[in-house]
Amino acid sequence: MDSTITIREAGPADAAFIADMVHRTFIDSFAHHNTAENMRIFLEEQNPKERQMAEVGAAGRHFLLAYIGEEPAGYVSLRVTEPPKELQGEKAIEIVQLYAEKKFIGKGIGPALMQAALDLAQEKGFDWVWLGVWEHNHRAQAFYRKYGFQRFGEHIFFVGLDAQTDHWMRKRLGA
Repeated sequence: MDSTITIREAGPADAAFIADMVHRTFIDSFAHHNTAENMRIFLEEQNPKERQMAEVGAAGRHFLLAYIGEEPAGYVSLRVTEPPKELQGEKAIEIVQLYAEKKFIGKGIGPALMQAALDLAQEKGFDWVWLGVWEHNHRAQAFYRKYGFQRFGEHIFFVGLDAQTDHWMRKRLGA
């Protein structure tokens, strides 16, 4: 198998594929931490595939797809949105999701996607990149710290009816 990682920006033609990947990777990552009902509410009501599909190619949204050889291996999504108060007045973009397909975890997909996201943010003229990460996802927090992200706050993120705490992390670009 070709182990070369390539990354390309996704467009509207990729919307259904991305929506499926978003749901699949979220289930793989978090189903064992949440009840079946909360997962159902999150995926069907709070974050339905139709909403994901509409975001692909929308203004202020960027989706990057990673491949190993010809096989889709993961994605990262970024969006221009109102940042937390600590970044108000700054030119900041949010990394909304960064996931690898389960069988490709540990194969370099995360680092490749993170670097592509940081490069895209810098090319688009952003000074800051920020993200939210679940307080109990220590592996992801350590990954983000390796790239220079530092915690600066928190907020509540609902998975179904379960209020969970996400840590906000940020990185200054070009520093």
